[in-house]
Amino acid sequence: MKDYPTAPLTGVCITESVDGLDSIHAPDCAAVILARSDCATLTEWLTALPSDRLPQTRQILRPDALPDVLHDICAGLPDAPERFLLVESIATLAESFAHVIRAPWLRLRLEVVTGNACRKFHVDNVTARLVCTYRGTGTQYGLAERGAEPEVIHTVPTGQPILLRGMRWPTTPPSLLKHRSPPVEGTGETRLLLVLDPILDPEDEV
Repeated sequence: MKDYPTAPLTGVCITESVDGLDSIHAPDCAAVILARSDCATLTEWLTALPSDRLPQTRQILRPDALPDVLHDICAGLPDAPERFLLVESIATLAESFAHVIRAPWLRLRLEVVTGNACRKFHVDNVTARLVCTYRGTGTQYGLAERGAEPEVIHTVPTGQPILLRGMRWPTTPPSLLKHRSPPVEGTGETRLLLVLDPILDPEDEV
């Protein structure tokens, strides 16, 4: 039997290793945060860039195709070590996510966000979703009954991925953990957001 890290009252497990994302399969774990300590330099570099230089894309592809695709997507970034760190970071997360969720395909989204996208607390209509904010305020989460807002709101640190169970995760009873994008509209803040979803068959996707 696997030895999973203890989940706090929020149902969120914390791991310092990418292999620890597998904790999402623990019965009392509704989400996993990868508390990596090597993201500060990359985050600072991305934050200093003009927002129109940040990479954006939305596509479905196999996990092993990600490194080459990411190099093309990030070609407009300055030729610096941090550019390759970003590619390596996303590719590693995608490979681990696909392995943990057993997904033959992934939907990759890199988004530059300046408004209040997904500002209401919710659970995604997917099996699972990995989200990482590489620049700006991280994803917010908390426990709440159906139709209610969390009384205590937590924020994922910038650069640290969170793997969340979705509505299609086979759990009974369903998790009370909800999340949202932080409300940044009007603040001048620009976020760079990575989102990974599992895809079983691309032909089923619109």
